[in-house]
Amino acid sequence: MKLKVLIVLVITVFACNSASSKKQTVELSCGQCQFGLTSQEGCDLAVRIDDKAYFVDGADIDDFGDAHDKDSGFCEVIRTAEVSGDIIDDRFKVNTIALKD
Repeated sequence: MKLKVLIVLVITVFACNSASSKKQTVELSCGQCQFGLTSQEGCDLAVRIDDKAYFVDGADIDDFGDAHDKDSGFCEVIRTAEVSGDIIDDRFKVNTIALKD
């Protein structure tokens, strides 16, 4: 019986930790144009967290308007956003993005 309770407890702890992604404020922009990422060609959305940039999976650079708009496009400016997600295999797997500016 004690072993069953211990197993359920361990599974619950791991499930709670892996399912949660904390919200954090990050810089959001074009990985190539603004953050200098070179591992893929073209313009792609990226986040910068703790001075390291990661390409984003789960959102497109044009989801927030024209990426080349001179005033607000991600290829032209770095914007601030509140995001939730996880860094997996050196990429940011996004759950939510809310622009702050």
